[in-house]
Amino acid sequence: MANRPLTEPHPSRLPPDHPERERIRAAHAAALAAGEAGYPDPTTGLFVLTAGFLARRGTCCGRGCRHCPYVD
Repeated sequence: MANRPLTEPHPSRLPPDHPERERIRAAHAAALAAGEAGYPDPTTGLFVLTAGFLARRGTCCGRGCRHCPYVD
């Protein structure tokens, strides 16, 4: 696993200057706290998996998930 909290996505997956970064981080944090597998993206409505769900899978799937806990 990467050396960062599950609440913090890798900057290549959610850049610091992304216009919806704080809304996305808030939606992710709420889903993590509720133990949910994911959340609807605030902009697109697409379902995004949480870092907690991805960590429980045990390995990276290589599909570029926004909250992948394995990307360094």
